[in-house]
Amino acid sequence: MDIRNVAAIVTGGGSGLGAETARALAKQGAKVAVLDLNEANVQAVAAEIGGIGLVCDVTSAESVEAALAAAREAHGIARIAVNCAGVATPGKVVGRKGPLALDAFAKVIQINLIGTFNVMRLAAADMLGLEPLDNGERGVVVNTASIAAFDGQIGQVAYAASKGGVASLSLPAAREFAPAGIRVMAIAPGYFGTPMVNGMPQEVLDSLVASTLFPHRLGLPEEYARMVLSIIDNPMLNGSTIRLDGAVRMPAQ
Repeated sequence: MDIRNVAAIVTGGGSGLGAETARALAKQGAKVAVLDLNEANVQAVAAEIGGIGLVCDVTSAESVEAALAAAREAHGIARIAVNCAGVATPGKVVGRKGPLALDAFAKVIQINLIGTFNVMRLAAADMLGLEPLDNGERGVVVNTASIAAFDGQIGQVAYAASKGGVASLSLPAAREFAPAGIRVMAIAPGYFGTPMVNGMPQEVLDSLVASTLFPHRLGLPEEYARMVLSIIDNPMLNGSTIRLDGAVRMPAQ
C-alpha cells in the first residue's frame, strides 16, 4: 500500500513503539491520528509530526468511538490502524501475599487484549466502507503482541495471556476480512528500549542485554516502526505474528 496521503491511527502513540510508528508513518506521508491516555504526550507527538492528537482509553467503546470519529473528521477514514497501547504489570499466579488479585489480572487483559480488539473492530468496520485500492486492498491492521506470548516468564502470567490473545486474533480476523481486502497482522517484539523497559532497575536492564544474541542490545523503537511499514507495504503479509526479537528466547525467570 502506498501510504502517501492515507489516513492512519496509532494507539499508544504518546511514547515508545507507538510514537516511533506515528513518526515513521508521517514521514512517509500518512495523515496520522495519535491516540493515547497521556494528553501531554499525545499532543506533543502530534504537533511534532503534523498530525492530530486524541486522548483515548482503548478499554472504552465510547472513548474509541469518539476518537475515531474525530480522526475521520480530520483525515478521513483510516486505512491503517496500529495498536501499540499496552501495559506489562507483573504478578505471579500465587505470590508471597497469596493468589494474584483477579482485578489485577483482568486489568492487563482489558487493556492489552480487549483494548486491541476494541480498536480493531471499530477501525475495521470503517475500512469496510472504503473503496478498494487498485490491488483490491482496503486496509491494514497491525497489532502488538510480544514474545511473552510464546516464552512467558514466571510473573508474566497476565501479560503473556493478554499477548497470546493478541497473537491469536490475527488469523481468524484476517480470514474474516480477506474477502474485503483488509489484512490483519501482529508483531511480537522482544526486548525493546521503550520507556516501560528503560524504567527498570539498571541490573534488570543489564541482564536483558546480556541475554540478547544479535544484535547484542535492546531493540530500537524505530526498528519496530520499520516492521510496521514493511507489513503495510507487502500485501502477502497477512494473518500471522512476526517475532521481532533478534533470536532471543526468554528463560523461565
